[in-house]
Amino acid sequence: MRVYSPAKTVADCFKYRNKIGLDVAIEALRDCRTQRKATADELWRAAKVCRMTNVMRPYMEAIL
Repeated sequence: MRVYSPAKTVADCFKYRNKIGLDVAIEALRDCRTQRKATADELWRAAKVCRMTNVMRPYMEAIL
């Protein structure tokens, strides 16, 4: 599986949260922000591409 960008990978984790688990998706978001792999704008853009804005919004607001 190809990794396009850290932000897209986080959005994909939320997209497939039922298969990999919500805790994995939240941890990916938290790690991405603490390691400064992606900005909030990049994460939001990736969420729009994957149509995960409504799912990711509460977690992004809590972490950011």
